[in-house]
Amino acid sequence: MDNTIKIKVIIGSTRQGRFSEKPAQWIFEELKQQKGVEVELLDLRDYPMPFFDESMPPSTAGGKYSNEIVKKWAKKINDGDAFIIVTPEYNHGYPAVFKNALDVLYPEWNRKAVGFVSYGSALGARSVEQLRQVAVELQMAPIRNAIHIPVDIFMAVMMGKGPTGPEMFKPIREGVMGDRVQIFFDDLLWWAKALQAARTQSV
Repeated sequence: MDNTIKIKVIIGSTRQGRFSEKPAQWIFEELKQQKGVEVELLDLRDYPMPFFDESMPPSTAGGKYSNEIVKKWAKKINDGDAFIIVTPEYNHGYPAVFKNALDVLYPEWNRKAVGFVSYGSALGARSVEQLRQVAVELQMAPIRNAIHIPVDIFMAVMMGKGPTGPEMFKPIREGVMGDRVQIFFDDLLWWAKALQAARTQSV
């Protein structure tokens, strides 16, 4: 049996001038260094799905979708064993475009682990808390640990100051609480492996 864990890193924002592609690319490159992992970066800009308007909810549609872009999105999500969502916080929540990307599918998300990388007001903590509730309803397993990007890193980039490459995220690995990135990866991979085994054995 192939025990490779397939993880999809999803950029949860599509707006112009977005910051999210920077931490998404960074976490994607960091994750590729983990053993036994196959990583793919998914950009919602490449999947311009309409707002959900099907007559049947995805939870009862049996994985059948009429929209061709939704079908492509479903195939990518179905292929994943776990997900890392990179999202900003908008007005105490997360982007509508990402909520729609969650809502258009159902069985493809089920019984898989998910972790969050967030930033913005309150370090994106409030958007992550809301997303954890949605993930549970989709029968996912949201992990305890998350990566919250400090405001000084986010604002320095938005104002054109400081480093612009992956070195901007170096403090996250060297904080007083230890290497938050490796802690996050260890947590996500434990759950991803456990759930992959359970799905394979039809537990």
